[in-house]
Order: sequence, then C-alpha cells, then structure tokens
Amino acid sequence: MKIGHLDLGERPLLLAPMEDVTDIGFRLLCRRMGAAMVYSEFVAADALVRMVNRSLDKLVVCAEERPVAIQIYGKDPGAVREAAQIVVERARPDVLDLNFGCPVKKVAGKGAGAGLLQNVPLLLEITRAVVDAVDVPVTAKTRLGWDDSHRIIVPLAEQLQDCGVRALTIHGRTRSQMYTGQADWTLIGEVKRNPRMHIPIIGNGDVTDAASARRGFEDYGVDAVMIGRATFGRPWIFREIRDAGGFPPLAPECAAQAIDSPHAVLSPDWQLDVLREQVRQSVARIGEHRGILHVRRHLAATPLFKGIANFRQMRIALLRAETCDELFRLMEEVRELLPRP
Repeated sequence: MKIGHLDLGERPLLLAPMEDVTDIGFRLLCRRMGAAMVYSEFVAADALVRMVNRSLDKLVVCAEERPVAIQIYGKDPGAVREAAQIVVERARPDVLDLNFGCPVKKVAGKGAGAGLLQNVPLLLEITRAVVDAVDVPVTAKTRLGWDDSHRIIVPLAEQLQDCGVRALTIHGRTRSQMYTGQADWTLIGEVKRNPRMHIPIIGNGDVTDAASARRGFEDYGVDAVMIGRATFGRPWIFREIRDAGGFPPLAPECAAQAIDSPHAVLSPDWQLDVLREQVRQSVARIGEHRGILHVRRHLAATPLFKGIANFRQMRIALLRAETCDELFRLMEEVRELLPRP
C-alpha cells in the first residue's frame, strides 16, 4: 500500500492516533512490535498557532519511529492551514492527518473532529486549505456519519478524494455511537468497492486480533487496518497478528530493535518485559511520577493479567505504585503468577 510515494508494504497494520496514549515512547514501542506506521496524539490547531508548549511537544518525532503521521484538528480553515504549516516545518512528518472523527464532547461539541460531519462544506474547505498549504501527503480520518440517519461516508469519501487527500481512514461507527456497540465495516467496504475511489482506504474499529484484521482485508478489501484501543497494555498485538499467519513477516528494522528480553517472543514473561520497557521509556521521557501515572491505563487494561486468580489486590497495588522500584518489584511478583505451558 502506498500513500503518495510512501510504501507501507502489503497488508500494513497501523497504530491509531489516541490522545494521551500515542506519545513518542508508545509509538516507538509499537513500531518495534511491527506497526507499519504510527500516528501522534491529535493536536489542536488553535494551540499550535498560539505556540502552546504542550502542543508543540507533541510534534517531537525521531528517526526510529518513522514512518510517522501527525494528526491535527480544528474548525477554522485558516488556523488549521497555519497549524499544518507549523507541523511540517517543525516535524516533517511522513503524513499529515486531519481529524474529522473524534467524538468526544470537548472536540465534536465545539464543531471540530466528528462535529464537522454536520458541516461538510466547512470540512471540505479545511481539507482543501491544508492540501494546498503543505508538501507532504495529507490524509483524513473520519466516521460513517453523525448518526444512523446521516451515514454519509460513501459520498464524503469521494469529496475528500477530490480535495486531494492521499488516503482515508474510516472508523466503522457514527459519532453518536461514540465507542459503544459494534463497528460496522459494511460501508467501509462499500467505499472501497466504489469504482470512483482510487486512494487507499484504511479500516478502523474493533480490530482486536488476527481474525478481525484478516476480515478487514479479505471481506472488506481495505488497503490497511488501523488498531486503536486494543493496543492498551498490549503493544505486542502487531507482532501477534503478524505471527498468526496471512501477513508479511516482521520488517527487518523492527526485528533489529526487539526489546532486551531472555524470554521467548510473545510468551507471558516476554510480554511482562515489554510492559517493563514501556514503564522505563515513559519514566525516562517525562520523569518518574508522571511517567508511572502515564502508563497506569496500560497496566489496568493489559490482557496479560486476566485470568490470574485472586488478582484484585495485586492489581490495586500495581496501580498505586509511585516509584519504579516499587512497581518493578510488584511486577516481578506478578511474574511468578503468570500462566506457563
């Protein structure tokens, strides 16, 4: 699959943009696990224009994580255009992605993200403004529509293509669904089968394992699959899917950056070592206190600990740990509880 001149290979698996999740440390880890491209947290255009430090920090990328996409959102064409130029000047991403799909009230409720699905002319004006302003491939991520009565993605996909986007990611839910219910890939497949569409279509929503990833490619014909919430506490999902068959082997550059672990790849002990590495990276980047707070959602969500009997008190202790020494000591206690063949 290609986005412009960027070749992501056959059946690529992409890390979705997620606020407070896809920081540089997590992106690097997912690249090492086999993600073909990773996306930044979404960045507010207005904040970039005002040069807010927190937003500018999100533009930091490194060579090891490339190819990388930076995603921005906003509702004012001029501000989004200026923000796009700032992104390209400061970070030179491989792809610049426009967020037309975030459903949360503080974004969509103010007319940005998925809120623009209620104002398609403005959505298209923003797209054209950005495409004309930068010299890197511009892509977009959106949803099926605002609600079940307004599933507009099939005509909208053509309009976005006409504006110059080089690829389109579609989450198989409406804005009104938020993240509830089951993702519907039917219209994603319809967009892909549309003979007038020639840009790559990326499917997103409820991809949790190799079987669901294969369905995206085989049943709906998408060019790539994007994985979001299933990566929480499980950055190795990309390796799991690739090793399950039906996908190209792990890229050499990813294999060369494998984590330092004496344990067999994908074994419970290896997965615990991956989580330890995630903690180390987070702490090294933003300090011990903030770094541990940042990875707690991954420790809470990881499937590695599911099925361990009487684990509730240990889980509470892990989530309350305030130092690396304490957290790593508890993780080593957990190691003794992990299931083994």
